[in-house]
Amino acid sequence: MVKNQVQLITYPDSLGGDLKNLDRILNKYFQGLFSGGIHILPPFPSSGDRGFAPLTYLEIEPAFGTWDDMKQIGEKQALLLDLMINHISARSTYFLDFLKFGKDSKFADLFIPVEKFWPDGKPLKEDLDKIFLRRETPFSDFKIEQTGAIQKIWTTFGKTNPSEQIDMDLNSPIALDLLKQFMSKFSENNVQIVRLDAVGYVIKKRGTSCFFIEPEIYKVLEWIRQLAASYNIEILPEIHADYKTQFKLANEGYWIYDFILPYTILETFTTRSSKNLKEYLAQRPHNQFTMLDCHDGVPIKPDLDGLYQRKDAQHVVDRCTDNGANFSRILSQADKDPDGFDVHQIRGTYYSLLGGDDSAYLIARAIQFFAPGIPQVYYVGLLAGKNDVDAVKSTGEGREINRHNYSEEEVGQEVQRTVVKRLIELIQFRNTHPAFNGIFQVVDSDNTGLILTWHNQGDFATLTIDLTKMTGEILFNDLETNKSSFFPL
Repeated sequence: MVKNQVQLITYPDSLGGDLKNLDRILNKYFQGLFSGGIHILPPFPSSGDRGFAPLTYLEIEPAFGTWDDMKQIGEKQALLLDLMINHISARSTYFLDFLKFGKDSKFADLFIPVEKFWPDGKPLKEDLDKIFLRRETPFSDFKIEQTGAIQKIWTTFGKTNPSEQIDMDLNSPIALDLLKQFMSKFSENNVQIVRLDAVGYVIKKRGTSCFFIEPEIYKVLEWIRQLAASYNIEILPEIHADYKTQFKLANEGYWIYDFILPYTILETFTTRSSKNLKEYLAQRPHNQFTMLDCHDGVPIKPDLDGLYQRKDAQHVVDRCTDNGANFSRILSQADKDPDGFDVHQIRGTYYSLLGGDDSAYLIARAIQFFAPGIPQVYYVGLLAGKNDVDAVKSTGEGREINRHNYSEEEVGQEVQRTVVKRLIELIQFRNTHPAFNGIFQVVDSDNTGLILTWHNQGDFATLTIDLTKMTGEILFNDLETNKSSFFPL
């Protein structure tokens, strides 16, 4: 079901303002380019986090369009949507009912009051210290209208206090029934792949980090995999964890995200040494979705724990700082490095992180496209966008640096840039050359260079990079003449 071709990632309103305009822009400027699929970031009614605090999955936010608009996009290419199985909006009908009636609500069991784990309502400090935090506290206080009591509820994520993202209890039959409804709605509207956002946080267990708790996490994933399969839908678990955890999922047959590659390419270009990148490419699982950029940032911790050297990581961070990046930080003291290094993600457009260097950017994309897996290109990256500093200043949200919304006029202007034209050609090459359905190899070379090759019977494609000069080219057999041809980067 998942095609070995390039996919696009975009918000529903980031290319033209809504889904109808997105469809028109795709047809006008990128006809057939993303036959691999379109990942539309949450298009549902939401109360925060730009769609990641959904009120429901049964409706499309009216400002974006309708399910018919989504279905039309899905008729031309595979459609990928998010399902935040860990949480739902504080303004959903489910949680509003709970706020009104408390334990008497028909949805009471859907949520996680602290009493489910600490009967006296007082979480123990030794338990809290072990939880992998995504905010200062994993709980929010809410007032129950019927009784006036203050109820402490589990809220892993959220910028506000109380949070807009309320964790769901997947041990509850109500939660499982809702997930069945949501998956059914996706199936009705041509959705072929579902990304399980933040799935690593769904297991809560006293005395643990409450993140990717084994073996319970596998039971949840297998239940969802079987549910999705009954609708002919593939699932893509999204888990930011150390690489060993990711590889466990891959070994279980799940698609995973290659969150290691984006930083490793930045490190390679900064140190001008391919040693770590070659070692990684030679041993990584192939059942991965690859990316360089996304709506968040380039991961470092915990995704690369055990893979980076502190000195090299600091050089990368310093270079990205010089190029205008901002950073998200690890909050849990236990999860920071002993020397205090705490960079969770580097935030900036990948084009800007590379200093706006066209050649370096195309080389980075070529490495991504040659790495085995399903390549995804974020819409800002497709247009080689630069850091949106004004958006960060106006919103106070560091991630807005890489979330610029393009009008149709802007898209028309950006596609005229040479770097964008060359990237489109590179995507077309990756989509159509049969070598990428063959055998991958990292060819021996010294650490100032990188040689990656694909062979499929008589077809071949070889990427050669000189890190000293920062030049690269692709040698391949031309499908029309069957002669060797070059694609300079």
